[in-house]
Amino acid sequence: MAMDAREEEAIQAVVERLTEAYSTTRAPEEIEAAVAEAHASFTDRPVRDFVPVLVERKARAALDNPSTAE
Repeated sequence: MAMDAREEEAIQAVVERLTEAYSTTRAPEEIEAAVAEAHASFTDRPVRDFVPVLVERKARAALDNPSTAE
């Protein structure tokens, strides 16, 4: 499913927030990869309204503790 412009902007905002939050501990590439992986896990979900929020939570969990991330 293709991402609409609103979702794309929201995901980019997640990347920006997490880059700022993790700037001292994670490389930007790691953050982008965590967000991309989290976002990919919601690809087949029909309701898209909350995907950015869920992506941010999942990416934060992966960045906080990579050994326990799904």
